[in-house]
Amino acid sequence: MTASVTATQAARVAATATRRRFLTVTGAAAALALGTALTGPRAQAVSAASTDSRHLFTLGVASGEPLPEAVVIWTRLAPDPLAPFGGMDPERSVPVEWEVAESEDFRRVVRRGTAFARPEYAHTVHVDVRGLRPWRHYFYRFRARGQISPVGRTRTAPAPDAAVPSLTLAFASCQAWFDGYYTAYGDLARRDHDVVLFLGDYIYEFGAAKGYRPGDADPHAMRQTVTLDEYRERYALYKLDPDLQAAHAAAPWIVTFDDHEIVDNWADEAHPSAPPAEFLVRRANGFRAYWEHMPLRLGDLPNGPDMRFYRRLRYGSLAEFSILDTRQYRSDQANGDGIKPPSDASRDPSRTFTGEEQERWLLDGLAASTARWNVLGQQTAMAQLDTVAGPGVAVPMDTWDGYTASRDRVLGGAHERGVRNLVSLGGDLHRSVASDLRLDFDDPDSPVVGTEFVGTSISSGMDGVDHDPGGLTLLAENPHIRFHNFQRGYVSCVATDTEWTAEYRVVDRVTTPGGTVSTRGTLVVEDGRPGIQTA
Repeated sequence: MTASVTATQAARVAATATRRRFLTVTGAAAALALGTALTGPRAQAVSAASTDSRHLFTLGVASGEPLPEAVVIWTRLAPDPLAPFGGMDPERSVPVEWEVAESEDFRRVVRRGTAFARPEYAHTVHVDVRGLRPWRHYFYRFRARGQISPVGRTRTAPAPDAAVPSLTLAFASCQAWFDGYYTAYGDLARRDHDVVLFLGDYIYEFGAAKGYRPGDADPHAMRQTVTLDEYRERYALYKLDPDLQAAHAAAPWIVTFDDHEIVDNWADEAHPSAPPAEFLVRRANGFRAYWEHMPLRLGDLPNGPDMRFYRRLRYGSLAEFSILDTRQYRSDQANGDGIKPPSDASRDPSRTFTGEEQERWLLDGLAASTARWNVLGQQTAMAQLDTVAGPGVAVPMDTWDGYTASRDRVLGGAHERGVRNLVSLGGDLHRSVASDLRLDFDDPDSPVVGTEFVGTSISSGMDGVDHDPGGLTLLAENPHIRFHNFQRGYVSCVATDTEWTAEYRVVDRVTTPGGTVSTRGTLVVEDGRPGIQTA
């Protein structure tokens, strides 16, 4: 026992030392990359007047994190996106001009400036455009080395207490590149959404022995991502997809990560692939590449292996979004992970899915909210998912089912505080599941305290069917589940003063291009009446 304790203490000391090294190194890198003056060879900037015959904006444009007066616009210079450094000079920064206009022809430019695409950040550009008007559409573009980027469309949030008649949003998750085409994103981009929520698994860290896209056997698609360069290359591979680029260019995104942005089913500092100290190195690499390739503010820049990412965004008096992080602060999965019967470990009240600080922040925010719809943007299912037929019970240990005390504290706390219209949006399952959220899922007479919409995957899991055997079991064993589908797609929602409507859009196939997208189900939640009604 003494040896075991000593080994654990040694691992913690090593992890702490690793964290300290990262805090020092990344702090210096941030000062170097984001400061106004640089010294040494990395400070060399290319003249704004220089030209480049190669296409620079291969990865498109994006916007995100909308506030009433601000939005982030993003791009990356990458003439050869799957090559080292994206084909850019690793010793030189490049000035990038940007414009934001009220008209798509850019005759009414309202903000413009120059940013630097710096090699320290893979020549990505994150501009936090301020001084905009609330609840307005804007158009944006970039110019570098004589080239102009594609045009993106974005929208600011309403003023905090503004009366907003309706809000249209989409949410999506899980887009394994090798599993199929992003047909659903083409449909999403053609529909008019005020904002898009992405709820995790933007990339997958592992490759595939067999896929469905040209080039899926190339090294950049097969390699397990561990280093910073490998994570950057994987984001470039995914962002080359034209439907994903169209979806980013169509509306601002609010994003959060799940596990595959780092590695499958990681929990805090724990993953079986490596000791904690080594895993923190990988986590730092994954977080750095994630921030670089998402439309996020400089304040969201990770500090080595740490990234404070849970946050709250408000859309007038109509909706407030609490965006959760259910990976960095969770206890390790109970019962060795997998699908297992509930146990003392999975019910242990000392275990947490969100961490104590984030849980307190969530409940305090919900209690203080005056919004009509209080929305959780998080990674997976809160509802109980009994996966076996008959009297036995087996639930996934990686979802809220593996942390039932944590779930009880959140749902029970929301009920005690009288939170209005609690709606949970999730992903991860690679299937569509809509549920009534009850205080006690084993008691069909228990109060319904909220509503959950879990969206399916964009491509992960390949072609699906309407109901697979696992889905039929879920419907039979979980009376709180009101809707299920096992195809790929996303969810398009409309929130008004009187109801929340969720339209499940599904694709008939993703393993070949040109699939057909249709509405599989439309579900409604009425204001002041938790639970799902079919439209």
